[in-house]
Amino acid sequence: MTRRRLGRAGCVRLASHPSVEAAVVELARSTYGRQVRPGQTLSEVQRAVVDVTAWNVRVLAGWVPREGVTVLRVLIAVLEAANVQDHLERLAGGQPPAPFRLGGLATAWPRLQRTTSAPGLRRALAASAWGDPGGESPREITLWLRTTLADRVVAAVPEAGAWASGATALLVAREVVLEGRRLPERARLAASRVIGPAAVSATSLPELAAALPARARWALAGVERPDALWRAEARWWARVDADATALVRHAGTGRGVLVGAVALLAVDAWRVRAALEVAARGGGPTEALDAVA
Repeated sequence: MTRRRLGRAGCVRLASHPSVEAAVVELARSTYGRQVRPGQTLSEVQRAVVDVTAWNVRVLAGWVPREGVTVLRVLIAVLEAANVQDHLERLAGGQPPAPFRLGGLATAWPRLQRTTSAPGLRRALAASAWGDPGGESPREITLWLRTTLADRVVAAVPEAGAWASGATALLVAREVVLEGRRLPERARLAASRVIGPAAVSATSLPELAAALPARARWALAGVERPDALWRAEARWWARVDADATALVRHAGTGRGVLVGAVALLAVDAWRVRAALEVAARGGGPTEALDAVA
């Protein structure tokens, strides 16, 4: 399955194209050609890249035992959260793209998709494995999904626990420190279970970094100013790449190799999307792409 990636070299080549149209022509000849077609816009092809990744994870689900399916359901829940966020936009009168197709790996999406109002969506979430977000505003629901998913990953997929902890640290850095907005109460409680209440209460990057547990501290290493957070977010993907590569190489046939394979597919999708952004801006290497590719 990991051979279905475009890889670092392929992403650099993709980014070298002088236009997104030229990049899409090449990408359509790759494994992403299942959903990528010449003529798609940048946003359409980026969405298609993630759709292909979701399809690959669903294929994996057909090969693994029941325990493995449980792991995959937790890992792919990030796309269910994205579907819910898009559904909130749809309920507000927007026209987001079609939902990611999760099949049997969905946690509660078929029920959530049928809701016709934000209060109804909150009730459906509360009755599902996601739990009550504590409010019905888009921010309350979105942050609850992100933080409670991190909590679930730490508990159910320990191989990915450091990634979830690092992601939560970055979320707090951006939402609380950079934007100066306290997390909604339910999201705050979920984040506290992942990185500790002191970290969630921090109001500066040094304070946050000092309060983080060891498994999350790496995410903010060397980040002293809020405007450098984008580097930390790119470095998060680099850490996932390195850890996942080690899992695939050394975990044998256990769940570790499964977690590693899914993570490598996700990293590749991130790189491809970044490379397409570079091509859309005229092509050539950029610091952001170099950070992970």
